[in-house]
Amino acid sequence: MNAPARYYMIGGFLGAGKTTAVAALARHLTGRGQRVGLITNDQGSALVDTAWLRARGFPTEEITGGCFCCRFNSLVEAARQLTATARPEAFVAEPVGSCTDLRATVTYPLRRLYGGQFRLAPLSVLVDPVRAEQMLGLRPGRSFSDKVRYIWHKQLEEADLVVLAKSDVLDPPRRERLLARLAEAFPGKPRLAVSVREGAGLSEWFEWLEQDAPCADAPPEVDYDTYAEGEARLGWLNATVRLDAAHPVAAEPVLEALARHMQRELAGAEIAHLKMTLSPDESLHGEIAALSLVRSDFVPELTQRLDAPVRGGELILNARAEADPLALRQALEAALDALPAVFPGLTVRLVHAEQFRPGRPQPTHRLSAAEAPLTVP
Repeated sequence: MNAPARYYMIGGFLGAGKTTAVAALARHLTGRGQRVGLITNDQGSALVDTAWLRARGFPTEEITGGCFCCRFNSLVEAARQLTATARPEAFVAEPVGSCTDLRATVTYPLRRLYGGQFRLAPLSVLVDPVRAEQMLGLRPGRSFSDKVRYIWHKQLEEADLVVLAKSDVLDPPRRERLLARLAEAFPGKPRLAVSVREGAGLSEWFEWLEQDAPCADAPPEVDYDTYAEGEARLGWLNATVRLDAAHPVAAEPVLEALARHMQRELAGAEIAHLKMTLSPDESLHGEIAALSLVRSDFVPELTQRLDAPVRGGELILNARAEADPLALRQALEAALDALPAVFPGLTVRLVHAEQFRPGRPQPTHRLSAAEAPLTVP
């Protein structure tokens, strides 16, 4: 009989740095000789995260149309498909950034129903440091409404470990002040500061993840009416765009111009995450350019570059903001219309777009700690 596969779930709010951390953990596990399979998750289709992770060579399945909690059977099926194709010894799953109550709806059901197949790691919840400063009153600036903030707080309440991601953006005094404030707001929660970019804290985090998930902690109470209202305040936009250039054009300035224009168009909304990838037609090895914008007051950041200009390709864009979904689409269309004037000879075509607000979460299972023994009898 095969040994149970290790199952890691990396949670956190939109823009917290989950996908980058997932890739870092996957590289670590692969470097130790383990076969790894990744599972991404979103309310819609056409995911930037999936394209970004596959471009790094990781076997990746995606679950669309709802959170892990509401698509639990799809989560199990994704693991089965990865097992058939890649035979992972470790799974790393990244839930939707607006999802909470993962312990009761994912960890405990996996333990109870599939305890012989998976050995569950503790739940890490990642925190963007500047967003956390705003949420906890340490930094001025526009943030989300109370019901969106409710989701952020509930995510941290259920964490086995609070991970201060991207900690390199704060100087040491600010970092220590934020860690202290997190300790006050979420007493008893272990905390760890990491930076994937600099490699700081990663070995401690990876070591911590080798523990087994606690099996006696009660999940926090969640008011599903408030949770649903919080998600419903968020607008979702997933789009695919076709780009063609009369002459080779550098991909990165195109992505930056598109992001900055959308940022201006959405000046009255709070952006949770705007991210995009560009896959060139001429790529032989899956290379992509990628960009991420994690707050309205932030600078768009290139997270991956191409070695050469492109003649054409497919752009995938995901935008999440506390805004009307139609406003997100209109911002994208305005930004696309503006591109040819900035890049002569460039033509763009919106191939697919879906904009919506997430529906009310309806978990497949919701178990207490007592209903989830460590192993299946």
